[in-house]
Amino acid sequence: MAAHRFGPKLMQLRRARGWTLATLAGKLGYRSRGYLSEVESGKKQPSIDLVLGAARLFGVTTDELLRDEFEVRVN
Repeated sequence: MAAHRFGPKLMQLRRARGWTLATLAGKLGYRSRGYLSEVESGKKQPSIDLVLGAARLFGVTTDELLRDEFEVRVN
């Protein structure tokens, strides 16, 4: 997966809602925020489940999240 900007996009969407990483983790069904922190910082690639869950949660497309040439809509 060549989504170099997925992490920053996820962070942008999370911060636009005023959520902490712990809040986002809970909404996505993760027990801790560690994995999400590593994804946001670019240390880990997102799983398919994370991409799909984030797209549903934030009301954006997977293309917007994964394709670096697309920007995400912050509602």
